[in-house]
Amino acid sequence: MEIQGNGYISIEQLTDQYLGKKTQVRKATDGKVLENLASQGMSFRDVLEQKTSGELKFSKHAAGRLADRKIELSDSQLMRLESGTKKAGQKGIRDSLVIVDQLAFIVNIPNQTVVTAMDSTEAEENIFTNINGAVIV
Repeated sequence: MEIQGNGYISIEQLTDQYLGKKTQVRKATDGKVLENLASQGMSFRDVLEQKTSGELKFSKHAAGRLADRKIELSDSQLMRLESGTKKAGQKGIRDSLVIVDQLAFIVNIPNQTVVTAMDSTEAEENIFTNINGAVIV
């Protein structure tokens, strides 16, 4: 009998399926085993928040801009930038201008990535394009 590739991990899980036990185990695309989260007391929302609570990343371009402009973020500013990014995501914004003190960041919300950064001297025209929302923190 060929049981490879059908999503069952072991013979015990196969017998559980046919004998009526409620253990549901399936393979994720990355090969990790996902157990029945309801039996662990985790809701879908809990799992989603856990998976999407990744740290904010800086693109190569943004990192270069920070270095070129000699902008150094304090821990407090970084926390506020992450908070502003989270608020933008909750409002459905995809590409956001996030202003922290005298610093402006363009953040791609779905990818949790800072695309570019500038200080008040660089943003003298105060024109920002390709955004669909702004957060001031």
